Order: sequence, then structure tokens, then C-alpha cells
Amino acid sequence: MDADVKRMEAQLRLWASKIAHLAAKIQVAGVRTRFETLVHIDELKALHAIAESKLIAFKAAAPAATARDSQRTRLRTEMERAWNELDAAINNPRPSS
Repeated sequence: MDADVKRMEAQLRLWASKIAHLAAKIQVAGVRTRFETLVHIDELKALHAIAESKLIAFKAAAPAATARDSQRTRLRTEMERAWNELDAAINNPRPSS
């Protein structure tokens, strides 16, 4: 379990770097930047924050406490859902029109 959490933390750092790089590229592009691109970057930042908060909540849940097993399972499900949404948004960028 610890290895999974470490891997997820590393992936979140990588995604944060990709989002920051994309945002920096857009700033260099200047006024010609399309509004949709800026909205997409904001969406990526929001999805990243949600995934990060779900991971933090999951890590904070006591893994050994049997009374909290259902809570930990729920937190894991929420974390995986947020993770998958962020992964899809980063790996399948919106098509340009």
C-alpha cells in the first residue's frame, strides 16, 4: 500500500509539472491564446487539487482500524475516481476547433 501511495504522489508531482508547463506555454503565446485552452488549464488545476486532496484523506485514514475499513474503502474509491478523471483530462486533451 505504501508503494502505491508513493507512486501516486510521484505521479501527482509529474502532472503538476505538466500543467505548469502548459500554463507557461500559454502565457508565452499571449493574446492569441484561445479562451477554451485557458479554461482547460484551470480544469486541470482543479482536478489535480481534488486528486491530491483525496490522496491526502486516504493516507490520513487509519489502515489498521477495522471500524474505519468502510471509510478507507470509500476514500480509496473517491481517490481512484479523482485520479482517473485527472488522468483522462491530461492524456486526452480537448480537440482544437
